[in-house]
Amino acid sequence: MHTNPLIISKPVAGIADLPALGMDATSIVNDFRRYFSHTLGRDKMCLAAYHVYTSLALSLRDRLVERWKNTQYAYEELNCKRTYYLSLEFLMGRTLGNAMLNLDVDTATSEALRNLGLVLEEIADQENDAGLGNGGLGRLAACFLDSCATLQLPVMGYGIRYEYGMFRQKIENCAQLEEPDHWLRDGNPWEIERPEHTLRVQFGGRSEYFHDGDGRLHVRWVDSSDVMAVPYDIPIPGYRNGTVNTLRLWKAAATDEFNLNEFNAGSYTEAVAAKNAAEHITMVLYPNDSSENGKELRLRQQYFLASASLQDVLRNWTAVHGGNFSQFADKNCFQLNDTHPTCAVPELMRLLMDEHRLTWDQAWNITRHTVAYTNHTLLPEALERWPVRMFGRLLPRLLEIIREINARFITEVALRWPGDIDRQRRMSIIEEGDDPQIRMAYLAVVAGCSVNGVAELHSQLLQKHLFHDFFELFPTKFNNKTNGVTPRRWLAWSNPRLAALITRTIGDGWITALDQLQRLAPHADNPAFRAEWHAIKLANKEDLAKMVERDCGIRFASGALFDVQVKRIHEYKRQLLNLLHVIHLYDRIKRGDTANWTPRCVLIGGKAAPGYQMAKRIIKLACSVARVIHEDPATDGLLKLAFLPDYRVSAMEVICAGTDLSEQISTAGKEASGTGNMKFMMNGALTIGTLDGANIEIREEAGADNFFLFGLTAEEVESQRSSYDPDAIIAADEDLTRVLRLISAGHFSLFEPGIFEPIVQAVSNPYDPWMTAADFRSYIEAQQRVAQTYRDRDSWTRMSILNTAASGKFSSDRTILDYNRDIWRLPQVPAWPVK
Repeated sequence: MHTNPLIISKPVAGIADLPALGMDATSIVNDFRRYFSHTLGRDKMCLAAYHVYTSLALSLRDRLVERWKNTQYAYEELNCKRTYYLSLEFLMGRTLGNAMLNLDVDTATSEALRNLGLVLEEIADQENDAGLGNGGLGRLAACFLDSCATLQLPVMGYGIRYEYGMFRQKIENCAQLEEPDHWLRDGNPWEIERPEHTLRVQFGGRSEYFHDGDGRLHVRWVDSSDVMAVPYDIPIPGYRNGTVNTLRLWKAAATDEFNLNEFNAGSYTEAVAAKNAAEHITMVLYPNDSSENGKELRLRQQYFLASASLQDVLRNWTAVHGGNFSQFADKNCFQLNDTHPTCAVPELMRLLMDEHRLTWDQAWNITRHTVAYTNHTLLPEALERWPVRMFGRLLPRLLEIIREINARFITEVALRWPGDIDRQRRMSIIEEGDDPQIRMAYLAVVAGCSVNGVAELHSQLLQKHLFHDFFELFPTKFNNKTNGVTPRRWLAWSNPRLAALITRTIGDGWITALDQLQRLAPHADNPAFRAEWHAIKLANKEDLAKMVERDCGIRFASGALFDVQVKRIHEYKRQLLNLLHVIHLYDRIKRGDTANWTPRCVLIGGKAAPGYQMAKRIIKLACSVARVIHEDPATDGLLKLAFLPDYRVSAMEVICAGTDLSEQISTAGKEASGTGNMKFMMNGALTIGTLDGANIEIREEAGADNFFLFGLTAEEVESQRSSYDPDAIIAADEDLTRVLRLISAGHFSLFEPGIFEPIVQAVSNPYDPWMTAADFRSYIEAQQRVAQTYRDRDSWTRMSILNTAASGKFSSDRTILDYNRDIWRLPQVPAWPVK
């Protein structure tokens, strides 16, 4: 691979002095035609929808590029501090709609397409979701980039350009099947390859020690197997402010060292083995790491991201400052999105010491002032841990650095708590044992200048439990940054009917200052306003019903209560509790207990990790119950259940606008924050939930009267564990007994007897960490309050308006301002205007 392209030795007059592109419909039409005809080589006889979409995307990308370059010029002129957001996931979804909205050409683009006899909605459907993430963490990263650009903060995202994103989910015979998501099959018109910035990333090999001319000892990494990191840049536009930031995604490629002798000798497989091994690193999002090979590939991905990104930043620094790193910590910050990029800690040390000849103390001082760590989980099993033997084989130099960091840190612990050997063992970055493990979260905490959780409860639990020892040692490092979502995508774009009503009522300032939604609250008492709000919700529900019918074959009646739970399938998120309630409703219908009934349509969606058998069994139960209810005429007009296959960002854009009831029912103390709960609230859904994650703050903002609370608190969950007796709970609850008996009797699995018995056993297990049985009765009672409230349309609509009005806190703009105030301390930099 050629990494040094021809550079023209002197400026060429006028080479970049092009007139600004027009933002009107006529200009867009002209550019569209040029791309369709000349760039793609199509004619009027070839109107393949994807070529139409690509022509439109390239036309809009040109307008982004103008602003993109001017944004970088502004940052460079100011020589401002910058933050680099390192994340192994960026769940970007579709780009077209967001680009049109933020460029302020949505109206002009629609007009341009009408002039061409084209329909925007049909073209938008041609874009593949960029599913470079598994769920909330990756979608949060995407929202953060949008907010950074909207707030005009110099923040750059770094991630991996996976060839295959999150798998496509199919449902066959009520079971999840995974298919590859080759989202790049037709290319990505929004990205720009930057081969001139390609970097080399090392694996394997060994450390070689040597002395320089002054007698100083140095280390170099030799005999390694190298991979090239090729950057692809995606523009991230702010909302109508001229700022366009960058998301740089790395693709792995083989080096130029091709074994021609083996090829000529007929050993074709061996000759290309290195190329194949290199490209595997960025082939698939997050492999299943249940096998040793899976773990190794995941570690390769994490180091590949960290090394390429840090090398990129340091290259840019030295191009301006040479070897002077005295101001580096003042001008740079690296935000680690969970533990996945924590290899950045020893890699930054390595680069500063081995490549740039800084001393250990100099490198450590820079590292501990530039690295910040966000934790996203309270589940210890979800924290990254790597076997020392594997880590040392793949990254020998980094292991040496981690051992040194740990030795110095344990000395610090020993000085603080003399003789407390148990505490030293608990806090050690390397967990000793038969198979020693590196605790990456501990490494991030030790090295980071900041450690934050993502909701008030989550941050408190980190300090009290998961990182308690570290909190006692470093209390000032710990802080909270409650998550948020971007109102541009999740209200302004995805719910245009409601957005238009809000703008007519209070103006459009809410799009960048979401707390202005508070001005909606007085209108909740206006009957005419409530009627219009309700009509918009009905229209949105009809859109959602059409999607459910198309994808599930089940028709939802828009007048029914739309009860929705969409998120990753996991036992702690308790989709099972939701299903137990649905089966309870079904049982009531079969017993004729339908007085004062509230028609309900329940939608569940989400993907289970391929190796997570219990989660996949829960999906099978959901689909099986849905089929039985659908085929039973007794449920007509009373109850429907559908499992939506292949839940994704573009589906959520329809779902959040059409939902009445948001299910946020995780076991208290298990959900870090949640962001789906915020999207639903923003769009006027009411929440039924436990006091978990950001639910607590949602309830505080909306008011207890506008939130359906149930279940044990986090403290009650922990206090009851030692005496938890689900059999006694089941025996004392006739409804729960009947529900579990229906499942055990095979009513939902007539031709697969016993297939759901592990689910029944899980509910009745005294060691069930999710304590599903304990919360069942409280959940049923809360759902009865939901049903009763929904029958009063005015009351429900009023509560819906008040939820939207109270959602301002949950804008990712507020979250990013909090990060910037407490951690990053970046200036807000206006982009140069396009002339």
